[in-house]
Amino acid sequence: MKIVRRIGVPPTARGSASGANCPDLFELSDGNFAVIGTEATDTLERELPADASRADYERIVVISRETLIRAKSDIPDA
Repeated sequence: MKIVRRIGVPPTARGSASGANCPDLFELSDGNFAVIGTEATDTLERELPADASRADYERIVVISRETLIRAKSDIPDA
C-alpha cells in the first residue's frame, strides 16, 4: 500500500505557515484513503449513533471542516 496523491490542497494553502502537523487526506494505491487528524476516540466514541461502532484497531479522527471542503473536488464520485 502506498500514498498515490494528496486529496485537496496542501496545509500551506490552508494557512499553515510551516505546512507541518496539519490535517491532511491521501488516496492510497488500493483505493482507500488515509487521514491525518486529531485522535478523538475517547471523546467521541460515546457520541456515535446506535448503528455505528468501531473495531479495537480503529480510531475516530477529526479533521478541520476546511480540510474536507477543500478536498471535495478531488474526491472521486466512484
